[in-house]
Amino acid sequence: MEADLGLDVAKRKVDVALLVGEKFKTKVFSNDATGFRALTAWLATQRVSTTRVCLEATGPYGEAVATYLHDHGYRVSVVNPAQIKAFAATLLSRNKTDRADARLIARFSALHRPPAWRPPALEIRVLQALVRRLEALQDMLQQEQNRLPTAEPAVAGAIARHLEFLRLEIAQLRQQIHEHIDQHPGLRHQQTLLASIPGIGAATIAQILTFLSQPGDFGSARQVTAFVGLSPRQHLSGSSVHGRTHISKTGHASLRKAFYMPALVAWRYNPIVRAFCARLEAAGKPRMVIAVAAMRKLLHIVYGVLKSGQPFNPTIA
Repeated sequence: MEADLGLDVAKRKVDVALLVGEKFKTKVFSNDATGFRALTAWLATQRVSTTRVCLEATGPYGEAVATYLHDHGYRVSVVNPAQIKAFAATLLSRNKTDRADARLIARFSALHRPPAWRPPALEIRVLQALVRRLEALQDMLQQEQNRLPTAEPAVAGAIARHLEFLRLEIAQLRQQIHEHIDQHPGLRHQQTLLASIPGIGAATIAQILTFLSQPGDFGSARQVTAFVGLSPRQHLSGSSVHGRTHISKTGHASLRKAFYMPALVAWRYNPIVRAFCARLEAAGKPRMVIAVAAMRKLLHIVYGVLKSGQPFNPTIA
């Protein structure tokens, strides 16, 4: 008998709900190696031939259990939390508990059969950890810089020392990221390809390689755009509702943020993006609309370069 396993992942625990037919079996495991072993041992006693595992994309909290189950032969799906939220709305779900969420995810898996997920290669996982740490340190640096101008003299010295420490750590981490990419031929080749695109710099390359280094995972440039959250979202209904079009933002926030400044640079120096933006300017589009369109255009170029394995060619639109 087939079964669907819904996982609601928190920092220290994983609530699971196994849906067999129309009946649930629920349990809670610790979110660590001991809990993962206990989970697979429990699943082995459930007398089901196939178990489909489904969980929400919750960043580092869920990656470990998803990778562990994938490595132990389970079919794992990692879905956008917005999909589960929308599914709950269709069921008029009123309860919001970890166990209820695990049941909801199991029902979603049984009904929609989301595509299988596979963990990134080890070198990508290491790069993800390094890039996330760099983002965290940069956020700390910005917070301390904001505190320093209004800080009392009693703490200003401590903040200044902390700023110096953070700047040193950031510089060392950037060097570590550079060395990590250089040690892996595949990443090094992709770095060279991306560096050929006017507007794409070293910091953005690290972000791209972290999340888009496997272009074959996406069927088209539109799928990449949706993954990053740059797809246009229209608000039109009948003859009276004509809302403004926005980007969906249902995607990878940090990667979307990473494309903003490169898009502004590409607007000036990338011939394809520059010509594209010039057409939008001639049509009277607002500057922010053009900036977002430039981000989307630049992302399409990135996808094309990575998928083709060829450096940027300004003669190919």
